[in-house]
Order: sequence, then C-alpha cells, then structure tokens
Amino acid sequence: MPLAHISLRTGKTEAYRQAIFDGVYRALRETFDVPEDDQFMVLTEHEAANFRYGASYLDVARSDNLVFIQITANNTRSADQKKALFRRIAELLGENPGIRPEDVFINVLEVVKENWSLGNGIAQYA
Repeated sequence: MPLAHISLRTGKTEAYRQAIFDGVYRALRETFDVPEDDQFMVLTEHEAANFRYGASYLDVARSDNLVFIQITANNTRSADQKKALFRRIAELLGENPGIRPEDVFINVLEVVKENWSLGNGIAQYA
C-alpha cells in the first residue's frame, strides 16, 4: 500500500502530470507487486522560488525539470526490489512524459504495517 508524494515545478501540462502518475504506478506494480487499483498518489506543483535542489550534487546534472518522488511503503521490500523500482521509474518517465533520468529523484520511506489506516478508522494491516 504505497503512498506517493510527487513534487515538481509548476507549468507542466495535465497530460505530463498524468504520465508521471501512470509511470510511478506501473513501476510499483512491476517491481513492488502492488495490487491492481492500489493507487494513492498526490502531485504538488511549486513556483521556482519554492523549489530548491542541488544542480550537481553527487555529479548528477539536474535541471529545472527535476521531479521529487517520495514513496511511503511497508518495510517488506528487498534492496533489489528498491533498486528495480528506482530504475523502472526512471525508464518509464523517460519514455513518457520524457523526463531525463538525471531529473528523477526518488526516496522510499519504510514503515511497519500497523502504521496504516486505509479508511473507516481501521488499521487494516495490523
């Protein structure tokens, strides 16, 4: 039950933003074995003054098209699954909407299963 928070600079089209949602969801399905319709994502746009990044940190040449993707997920995935997720998201977003791999910044936050309530005030995984 991943929850994805996506942040980018303002000014992209709806089709561009939807392509990011689609790519992240597909990568989660393929690498994290996320069930069909397990789509919980939010995208936030930021004006340039409210979006800061290191343009060359760790020798990665980032541009103003940088996208931050933070995924909160259960702590049940292996390091290999996380690497596969990172790689697949970058591939899919490169295909559509055309984001360079250097501009795909991903962070996975892991939580224990009992930290989720998916509705009705119930801890479904506890």
